[in-house]
Amino acid sequence: MRYIIVLLLLMVFSCQSTEDHGHPHDEEGGHSHASDGKPTVDFTVWTDQTELFVEFPALVVGEASRFAAHFTMLNGHQPVREGSVTVSLIKGDKGIRHSVDAPSSPGIFGPSLQPKEAGTYQLVFDLKTPAYSDRIVLNDIPVFASVEEAEKALSSEEENGNAITFLKEQAWKMEFQTAHVVKKEVYQTIPTSGIWKVAPADYQTLVAPASGRVNFSSGVLTEGSSVKKGQVLMTISSAGLTSNNLSAEIQKAKAEYKQAKSEYERKKELYESKIVPKAEFEQVEQKYLVAKTNYETLSSGYSSGGKQIIAPMSGFIKSIQAVNGGFANQGDALVTVTSHKSSLLEVQVSPSYSMELQNIQNIWYQPGTGKWSNLKANGGKILSVGKEVEASQPLISVFAEVNEGVEMPEGSFTEAQLAVGTAIEGLVVPISCLMEDYGNYSVIVQLTGESFERRNVTLGKRNGSEVEIINGLSLGEVVVTKGAYQVKMASMSGQAPAHGHAH
Repeated sequence: MRYIIVLLLLMVFSCQSTEDHGHPHDEEGGHSHASDGKPTVDFTVWTDQTELFVEFPALVVGEASRFAAHFTMLNGHQPVREGSVTVSLIKGDKGIRHSVDAPSSPGIFGPSLQPKEAGTYQLVFDLKTPAYSDRIVLNDIPVFASVEEAEKALSSEEENGNAITFLKEQAWKMEFQTAHVVKKEVYQTIPTSGIWKVAPADYQTLVAPASGRVNFSSGVLTEGSSVKKGQVLMTISSAGLTSNNLSAEIQKAKAEYKQAKSEYERKKELYESKIVPKAEFEQVEQKYLVAKTNYETLSSGYSSGGKQIIAPMSGFIKSIQAVNGGFANQGDALVTVTSHKSSLLEVQVSPSYSMELQNIQNIWYQPGTGKWSNLKANGGKILSVGKEVEASQPLISVFAEVNEGVEMPEGSFTEAQLAVGTAIEGLVVPISCLMEDYGNYSVIVQLTGESFERRNVTLGKRNGSEVEIINGLSLGEVVVTKGAYQVKMASMSGQAPAHGHAH
């Protein structure tokens, strides 16, 4: 009886271990297809939003073929987890279609079609998700009259012996990303470094409008604190001072203003009645206007606590020159406020490049750690180029205005590249796709949805986050920008994947 129980338990665990994870693989990591002996085909298509990798038994008249359609959202390279897919087989104005309302497993949809006539068709996939919709069209898809015809037509296809199998399920579970090889303008660049500064037009220093004691409005006012336009930062109070007492000066100015106003209104009536001459009235009017301006200037921003210092813009505290509770004379600098809407980048270059600096086309820089950007892309501009050097400053300075948010603090360094001369067209890829081995570079090229190849490349010029490829790649090919080393390791492990797709 004991042996029977143990046998039953082993059978239960054995059944649990055969849980369907998608589509099973053979010993070499390829896919096993329940296709009734029919040869299988696969296609990989990229749109701006989606990658479709679809496998299915060859389409044969009267035979049902089930698709394993893998949909990947290119932004983040994640599987489509929600949505519906409609697959249509179209010839002329006729066709058949089948829809599925949800993936059978994350990213994989399994519609099926049973063609009625042989010929060449369009195969259309309509994807609808909560976030977006996409349509992918495959042209010149054959429908065979028999299985024998399909086997004969597809038997001549040869597999790439250097291909690396890396399943979609593996890519979906890790940080993975791809990019197309594109053609762009490529510039000769001067690699250097730069220093971040605040643009002069982007900050304002507030000064004491009167002498008195400085009182911060909030308990804590430090460099880097965020402020809003119109916010009271501090007050200048002259209460208790025997001289330069602002409150007393305001009261005096108010009395003089009232007296001048009363005399002005009286003289105005007499002047309009032609009782007093024009010259006498103009003297009274001038005295009134001076008294009015003096009073309004002194009382502007004044409260019971003293003269208010108000933020002129929304932004951050760049620096604080005043001391809370300390004394400030009229005209003393109190605080500097910056909006950080733009930044000033100072790039220093060797004088040996003085001729090239006369034809600067662009500047690449890093507004944050590991991020590249450039002046042209964000409306920035080059302000000036130095014309001379000194013994204490042997480098030429180039100043540029950067019109985007810079995450780096003022005074910090950034890598920079100055684009000079005339651009040429070349093939470029993100630098992040490069793998280096003893000075030689290679990339991982995606051949199909789950087939990759390691390819040696020859590098050209570097422009920010992109690099020119002189040899090794063709326009439109797809390279792995994140996860390339994992694909490389998969080719060296010699182990077949543990699970896959059921067709």
